Amino acid sequence: MITGILVALPEELHTLTKSRIKQGECIAVSANTLITLSGAGSKNAASAAQNLIILGANQLISWGCAGALSPQLKAGDLVVPADILTRDNIQLTTHKQWSRKVIDLLDKTIKHTQATLLESDTVIGQACDKNRLYLTTQAIAVDMESAAVAQLAQQAQLPFIAIRSIVDPAQLDLPGAIDYAMTDSGVISIRKLLRYLCSHPGDLPRLITLGMHFNAAKKTLKYLAGQLPQITRTQWSLA
Repeated sequence: MITGILVALPEELHTLTKSRIKQGECIAVSANTLITLSGAGSKNAASAAQNLIILGANQLISWGCAGALSPQLKAGDLVVPADILTRDNIQLTTHKQWSRKVIDLLDKTIKHTQATLLESDTVIGQACDKNRLYLTTQAIAVDMESAAVAQLAQQAQLPFIAIRSIVDPAQLDLPGAIDYAMTDSGVISIRKLLRYLCSHPGDLPRLITLGMHFNAAKKTLKYLAGQLPQITRTQWSLA
């Protein structure tokens, strides 16, 4: 039994391992756990998930952060969705027993939900757009990778779950620096980020706020990383 864990961004990877790996590369962190760094977006996620399967993964986890759509969610809250809504309005289910196992391992201080996670092909940065998606889809959070991994797992008939910690609350407009600094490969370019801030210094306070929210999200993910042996111990079936 091998669990494959897909992480989109280096900052999310650091919650799982101190190892530095290149985009598309896989490493073994234990005898039964592989981790890959995919880069952001569905294409990157699908390619990386396929690579995990080729290397022997027979159950998959989408790991990392998500943006809140529900105004009830705060930075650091955990989403272990029961289902994922794709951009094509297809409902993909996750493995119920496995998700329940993750929730049973949580510290009581960690707020969690199993409501719907929405797929997006872009970063949803504006509060008004988050509110619109919340009202039209009833999804409580959004990310760019989990649906692609879920679809691949469904095609390969493999168990799948998503573990996502909230970074930006629904009421927060993301600084424009994030979208500007995102490269085609789905990672943040520090050089581009600094260049943007030089010409848009007013974005700095929101960027600092986002950094604090990201620390809260990482704290939740690091807690779960400590529970990884228990999370990956069981070989789940689709029956």
